[in-house]
Amino acid sequence: MPMQPSLFISHGSPMMLVQDGELRQFLGSLGDSLNAAFGRPDAILIASAHWMTPRPVVGAAAALETIHDFYGFPDAMYEFTYCPPGAPDLAERAGAALAGAGIEPERDATRGLDHGAWMPLRYMYPDADIPVAQVSVQPHLGPAHHLALGAALEALRAANILVIGSGNLTHNLGEMGRGRGDDAPAPWAVEFAEWVKAALDEGRLAELVNYLHHAPGGRRAHPTDEHFLPLFLAMGAGGAGAAVERIHNSYTGGAVCNDCYRFG
Repeated sequence: MPMQPSLFISHGSPMMLVQDGELRQFLGSLGDSLNAAFGRPDAILIASAHWMTPRPVVGAAAALETIHDFYGFPDAMYEFTYCPPGAPDLAERAGAALAGAGIEPERDATRGLDHGAWMPLRYMYPDADIPVAQVSVQPHLGPAHHLALGAALEALRAANILVIGSGNLTHNLGEMGRGRGDDAPAPWAVEFAEWVKAALDEGRLAELVNYLHHAPGGRRAHPTDEHFLPLFLAMGAGGAGAAVERIHNSYTGGAVCNDCYRFG
């Protein structure tokens, strides 16, 4: 059986729950295409931009509640649930892998899944029958730290674990829909997204890690870093010199790029 890849998934807006679109359609087909190419994973380890902690934490709950961590949306959206089995054994293995790399994690045996984790999984694996564990991000520690987090978790892929980083390729909510059609991409967002693709394709790792100094419009694309950092975790989990492929490209509200990548 082929080794599982690692993925960077743009999870998009919570409105995807009630509005169809390119990203939702892509995610709805992604699980089946991954199963066909790599086999069905035994478990999933996912890092979400919406779980931010001072130091790494691995979620080890055996039963996962659906956390509706968004506000001001239609009432129907709070009725959606996605409750796969927890994966405390995977959490222990992930924690040991991080500790072995000199990154001492904490363990949380009660936390459920935030929408950055459960929403993409809801479309990828709608039966909610694959065990899931979640890992937090540390925005104050930056891209290099998350690259190291991912590298520490690379070996899990050989044990048929799918590793996912969930964020967004660009995430400037304040500029959504300014002077354009609903999903017409803003030129600055396209320029940033295409710079990222070229840097990944060409292996310009140092520039990616220091993207605020190299990428066009880096701070405009990410006023804060948390939605970009899962890309580095997925990249690190893919392994040094891993093949990289952009597997989806779309935009929401012009300013939010929904690119997704596969590593390995």
